[in-house]
Amino acid sequence: MQLTTKTICQAVALALIATGAAQAEDIIKIGHVAATSGAIAHLGKDNENGARMAVEELNAKGLLIAGKKYKVVLVPEDDAADPKQATAAAQKLVDAKVLGVVGHETSGTSIPASRIYHDAGIPQISPSASNPQYTRQRYNTTFRNVANDEQLGAALARYAVQTMQVKRIAVVDDRTAYGKGLVDEFSKNVKKTGATSGAGIVATQFTNDKATDFSAILTAIKATKPDMIFFGGMDAVAGPMLRQMKQLGIPIKFMGGDGMCSDSVPRLAGEGMSDGQVICAEAGGVEPSQEKGMADFRAAYKKRYGIDVQTYAPYSYDALMTIVEAMQQAGSPDPVKYLPVLARIKHKGVTGNIAFDARGDVQDGVLTIFTFKGGKRAKLAVVK
Repeated sequence: MQLTTKTICQAVALALIATGAAQAEDIIKIGHVAATSGAIAHLGKDNENGARMAVEELNAKGLLIAGKKYKVVLVPEDDAADPKQATAAAQKLVDAKVLGVVGHETSGTSIPASRIYHDAGIPQISPSASNPQYTRQRYNTTFRNVANDEQLGAALARYAVQTMQVKRIAVVDDRTAYGKGLVDEFSKNVKKTGATSGAGIVATQFTNDKATDFSAILTAIKATKPDMIFFGGMDAVAGPMLRQMKQLGIPIKFMGGDGMCSDSVPRLAGEGMSDGQVICAEAGGVEPSQEKGMADFRAAYKKRYGIDVQTYAPYSYDALMTIVEAMQQAGSPDPVKYLPVLARIKHKGVTGNIAFDARGDVQDGVLTIFTFKGGKRAKLAVVK
C-alpha cells in the first residue's frame, strides 16, 4: 500500500500525541514550600535551591523506579512564613497531585499545613521546622530531617551554662511557634543545667517577627544586668536587635537557634556585631567522617547559584532525595506504597545518615554550634 503524505503526517501526529501522553504519565511532581517572599525570603529561597539541586541531579542521571524511567518536576509554592498562606499553598499542592512535599520552612507554617497533607495521604518532610508539636500530632505522613527544639534548646542551654559559664540570662522570643518554642525549651534546660552553678533567667521579654524597634525591651533587659541575651526568632529580627544593643551600650553575648544562624546575620547586624559575640546552633550538622560530603555540596551549590549556602539547602536536598529513595525501594511513586518504606528508610545523605523514629523525628539528631568571625560563620562544636 502506498502511503500518502497526509497519511504519514497523521501517523506522526498520533505518535507525538502518544509520546506526550507517555511522558505525562512518567512525571513525578514533588512540592516545595517556603517563604520566598518577605523578611526571610533569603532563607526560603535557600531551601528551594537545595530541593531544586536534587531534582536537577536526579533528572541528569535518569531516575528509574521498577525499571521505568521518570522525570521529577519541582512544584514550588511561597507561604511567606504565614500560617494562612501556608494552608492555601498546601491545598494547591494537593490539587496539583504532588506525590511528596519538601517543606514547609518554619514551624508556624509546617504545623497547620501538615494536616492537609495527612488528609490527602501525601508524605511531607520538613528540612527546617523544629517545634516538637510538628511531629507530636502523630500524623504518619509527617517527618523532619533536622533536630527538634527539645534537642536544640537543651544543647544551647548546656553550652551557655557549662562551656560559656554565663550566670545571668535574658530571654526574648518573637511569639512565633518556632521562637516561643525554642525559648521555652532553652529556659527549661537552663533551670535544670544551672541548678548547681547558679545560672538562671533574669529577664523575659517578647517582640514579634516583623518588629524593628527594640529599645523598650532592651532598656528593661539592661537594667537586670545580664551576661547574655538568648533570642528565639529569625535573622531578619536578630540583626537589627544587635545594632540597637550596641547603640544602648549592651555589648554582651547574644545566643539563638537556627533561625538566626545564617550567613546573612553579619550583613543585617552591620556594625552592631563583634567577633565572637553571637553564638547560634543549626539544627543539623555533620560529624568528621561526613564533612567531605557536606563540603562537596556547598561547593556545588556555589557553582550552581553563585552564592553560599545560607542554612538549610543541604537538608532540603536530602529531604527530596530521601523521598525518591523511598519510592525506588517501594518500586512505586504512589504515596500509599512508598510511605511505609519512608517510615523505615535509612538514607545516606550529605547531612548524615537519615532515619526516622516512630513520630517522624530524625533519629540521633546532630546540632552544630557556630559563632561569627570576620563576617563569616565559624564552627565551634558538633553536639548531640
